[in-house]
Amino acid sequence: MRTMLYVTTFLGLIGLAFWAYRENYQTQAALDHVADLHGDIADARARLAILKAEWAYLNRPDRLRELSEINFERLGLLPMRPEQFGKVDQVSFPHVPLVVTDAIEVTSANAAAADEELWP
Repeated sequence: MRTMLYVTTFLGLIGLAFWAYRENYQTQAALDHVADLHGDIADARARLAILKAEWAYLNRPDRLRELSEINFERLGLLPMRPEQFGKVDQVSFPHVPLVVTDAIEVTSANAAAADEELWP
């Protein structure tokens, strides 16, 4: 009986060692994957910074003005002037009618009671 207990304990120990070995390698693989993802994110941020710098360089006002002058016959672009912009009072906003759904009657007695509830 004692031999059976020793064998069972030994097999359990081997099983736990195998489980710990597998878990260790899975953890290491997950950590390597996370490190790779962090590297990919850093590369993507660097590429994004470069693209933003290129976009700012290509959208310089003097460059765009020169391109519009070069391609005026084909595009027909004119420079913008302040008088081309409208004023706020020239914009026609849609009229939204005010609809009261639940009317509340307010009298001095109701107002005094409401004040007493708020400020005891």
